[in-house]
Amino acid sequence: MESHGAGLHRVFLLAFCVAGIWCAYIYQGVLQETVSTKRFGPDKKRFEHLAFLNLAQNLVCLIWSFIMIKIWSNGKRDGTPWWTFWSAGVTNTIGPAMGIEALKYISYPGQVLAKSSKMIPVMLMGTLVYGIRYTFPEYVCTLLVAGGISMFALSKPSSKSISKLAHPNPGLGYGLCFLNLAFDGFTNATQDSITARYPKTTAWDIMLGMNLWGTIYNVIFMFGWPQASGYEAVKFCQQQPEVAWDILLYCLCGAVGQNFIFLTISRFGSLTNTTITTTRKFVSIVVSSVLSGNPMSTKQWGSVIMVFSGLAYQIYLKWRKLQRMQKKKKSM
Repeated sequence: MESHGAGLHRVFLLAFCVAGIWCAYIYQGVLQETVSTKRFGPDKKRFEHLAFLNLAQNLVCLIWSFIMIKIWSNGKRDGTPWWTFWSAGVTNTIGPAMGIEALKYISYPGQVLAKSSKMIPVMLMGTLVYGIRYTFPEYVCTLLVAGGISMFALSKPSSKSISKLAHPNPGLGYGLCFLNLAFDGFTNATQDSITARYPKTTAWDIMLGMNLWGTIYNVIFMFGWPQASGYEAVKFCQQQPEVAWDILLYCLCGAVGQNFIFLTISRFGSLTNTTITTTRKFVSIVVSSVLSGNPMSTKQWGSVIMVFSGLAYQIYLKWRKLQRMQKKKKSM
């Protein structure tokens, strides 16, 4: 009876994590698309300073992680010294800025698809730089994702989707997304090396260190000289409070979403988290298409299904590998 109760508790906890990640990040996607495409006020002006969203996100997550450390660690930090995150902070500032800037040039569904292809630069770097040999099924996953994104990029978007963009330019938009992925790869590798050197590092330590440096770099970039874009962004928010409110909600969604991701990884593992976040991306594309006025052609929907088939197959391969490793441990 106890095991049944424990099992039911895990099911409810997993459902809670799924709902939290989906709600936080799907709504954040809606807000991101609104801020980047909507025309505000009687003059119908766009909010052009999208990098300001990253500064706001860094600041909110910095405060959030500081509060969490105070609550859950009694204010003690036995993990990583804050200065060790300076290099990862550089790439974590530049990468997301490129990703969000891409929304000026491509639609939100296109951006989500492009940013879902993290395996492509990882495998390219692994093959060309480190000489890693991958299995045939892994190449199939990559080809499905790469082929789907290529088909989507080459498909002609609807006139309604184009009219929402500030400066339609697919080549530049997708280029920025792939540069974002390349910087993310360096950020993840640096974070892994830091946690290997400092085993007591918690998720909150990483969140605090990354967002501290991100805030410093973004403040310098956006307010470091009299003509910097940050002053214009603040002025726009003062004139259009609706934008400021959307940005605040966007940041809070990111902070809450991080909580649910940390909870999912700690209780169910990274594979479960990958599955939840991958399905969330698919739902975000559906929501954008249906609710945010980004109609997609049959060919584009085929491209989306192709990409997520590749991602689903990748998750299945990881699950099989995990099962084999667990059986090996039991036999030992």
